[in-house]
Amino acid sequence: MRTFMMLLLYWTASVSAVKHSLKYFYTASSQVPNFPEFVVVGMVDDVQMVQFDSNTMKTVSKQDWMNRTIDEQYWERETGGFVSAQQVFKANIEIAKQRFNQTGGVHIVQRMYGCEWDDATNEVDGYEQFGYDGEDFIIFDLQTETWVAPQRQAIITKHKWDSNKAFITSVKNYYTQICPEWLKKYVNYGRSSLMRTVLPSVSLLQKYSSSAISCHATGFYPDRAVMMWRKDGEETHEGVEIGEILTNNDGTFQMSVNLDLRSVPAEDWRRYDCVFQFSGINENVTTTLDKTAIRTNEGKKIIRNDEDVVPIVTAALVLAVVALIGFIIYKKKTGE
Repeated sequence: MRTFMMLLLYWTASVSAVKHSLKYFYTASSQVPNFPEFVVVGMVDDVQMVQFDSNTMKTVSKQDWMNRTIDEQYWERETGGFVSAQQVFKANIEIAKQRFNQTGGVHIVQRMYGCEWDDATNEVDGYEQFGYDGEDFIIFDLQTETWVAPQRQAIITKHKWDSNKAFITSVKNYYTQICPEWLKKYVNYGRSSLMRTVLPSVSLLQKYSSSAISCHATGFYPDRAVMMWRKDGEETHEGVEIGEILTNNDGTFQMSVNLDLRSVPAEDWRRYDCVFQFSGINENVTTTLDKTAIRTNEGKKIIRNDEDVVPIVTAALVLAVVALIGFIIYKKKTGE
């Protein structure tokens, strides 16, 4: 999967503890059964706050703190903007099909945009990019105030947008002024929820006696966290594989760090510790490698067991988008 979808799923996985983000994802599709033609998801600090889709034609809150602090005019204004964007994106799909010499089939246009604000330094940054059928199409570079065209089909758009100085000025103003101001408002509205810290539940897992030991942390918040294995109190990288931070269905996060001990004698296992820590917070969760505490499937006929394997769950909308992109790539490869 190309950069666009990687950004969709894993953007800001390693940002600092004082950096906040506001992001919007627009997804327009054609000829996709049982899926809205247009969907908008808004996220603050990687927590979904609003959603709009062309089936309901309404903007709905995904957080209680949004309902408590936002007036009705806000929802009407947001809905009006998203309805207008739906018509633009519908036209954009047809334009993209012409650029790529396509006549029909399943196609998707996406837009991701947003900003970041460091509440310690007050520095701000912004980003915007469009994708077509799962690949980058055109990207705005805030530093140079120009558009970048990764594909030749986007060069026409790049020249048109770059030559419109008033448009460039408005885009820059949005990402350096308007977007950060709204981000600060949202962070203030949801401070008690967004700024909370929840330590994880940590388990030691192993599929077979010959498999790597997996130290799995789940239920933590926020996602600005790291995990490591230590040997005799010192961080070790030998035989260590660090997994991605993933989202649980309740808005918390999970991650794993694996350790291959096939060449280490059993009597030396207790020299290893698994350490979970939040960035910028001096509070660790340390789990000593105790062989008797490892949960394993060894000797079981059914390898996958809900009590032994923690399911990886992402937001339903993101899963749907990923499935659609995968479907498109599959169709391309098969020539259909």
